[in-house]
Amino acid sequence: MSTPPTVVLVHGAFADASSYFPLYSELAGDDFAVIAPANPLRGVLIDAAYTRSVIDQIDGPVVLAGHSYGCAATTLAGMSEKVVGLVYIAGYALEEGESLAELQGRFPDSLLASNLKFAPFPVEGSEPGTDVTCDPEAFPEVVCADAPIEFARFLAASQRPLAASAFNDRATEPAWKTKPCWGIIPTADHTINPDVHRFGFNRAKMPTLEIEGSSHLVIYSHPREVADVIRQAVSETGAGISSAAA
Repeated sequence: MSTPPTVVLVHGAFADASSYFPLYSELAGDDFAVIAPANPLRGVLIDAAYTRSVIDQIDGPVVLAGHSYGCAATTLAGMSEKVVGLVYIAGYALEEGESLAELQGRFPDSLLASNLKFAPFPVEGSEPGTDVTCDPEAFPEVVCADAPIEFARFLAASQRPLAASAFNDRATEPAWKTKPCWGIIPTADHTINPDVHRFGFNRAKMPTLEIEGSSHLVIYSHPREVADVIRQAVSETGAGISSAAA
């Protein structure tokens, strides 16, 4: 009998793992474990290494799902032999040697680009680093226009910054070249141009679901549709799991 997989949810920039709560709730009745570790947001290579360390502690196969910037980390961490499939949710499918800045630079800027805020942070024994957040006033429109405004304002006030150096980190070997993958594109994404998603997902030849009118925070506004794609990934990677919610 196949060992049930663990679904690992990796969050993106300006967020923490609680952003996955609606999706976690959708998956809670299924016959597999779900965990949502804290992504350090210190750089693609650092965050991929941390995600890999989480995977290394899991018994059995892993289906790795990333949202937004989190997909950059899962692209590299997905090379673990424990990972049997990946789900890309409104995120980046990087090629080897490619950076986030290069991939995004192929397409017109999203609304986020003109609403970034920068602040220094100390680095022991080195020059200060730079943290990036989204302007709190613009955050609801940029990230989660289809969420209740009170919730959107809280997300804006509780942002976790991303190290600016992450935009220039170059990817190592990407898991999408050797592992089955699935993609989800919110068509009203104002954080990342949806064409960035389409380009990366088409390049990886992954089946893709477009969710019409969804904001970037599709894991909040359309958790059932996202959960169904994750269930598909679990099923089609040969784990033989039945879904109580399906």
